Amino acid sequence: MELLPEGQKNTTEVTWEDQKKINSFSTLISKKDSLTVVYEKNKQEKEYLDDLTLELELVDEDDKLSYKIGDSFVLLKQSEIMERLEKDQELLDSKISESESQIDTIDQELASLKKQLYAKFGNAINLEK
Repeated sequence: MELLPEGQKNTTEVTWEDQKKINSFSTLISKKDSLTVVYEKNKQEKEYLDDLTLELELVDEDDKLSYKIGDSFVLLKQSEIMERLEKDQELLDSKISESESQIDTIDQELASLKKQLYAKFGNAINLEK
């Protein structure tokens, strides 16, 4: 907590509405952080699937390979695995785009709140990470 210099008074009063905006800002930051973690995880998983797809293209189509379904591994033909990987990639693509849109929406809300709070409190409030 920082004290004001001697002789200077705090002229800005924090209203209930202001406090709700500050709390909302904090909640949105937390939500964005957790969404970013999920987004990065999905993006990494997509890269792994892309690499796996490239490697599996080199395998003979009639060869049976282990494919993980849930907690177990099942022997499937290369062509079946490629189909499943394609579906997994489509699912990850949709999750990634959904995360991106949610993060963009949160960024817009944060920018709006930041603008309102800085307009009222100026340098008396710090909304940067």
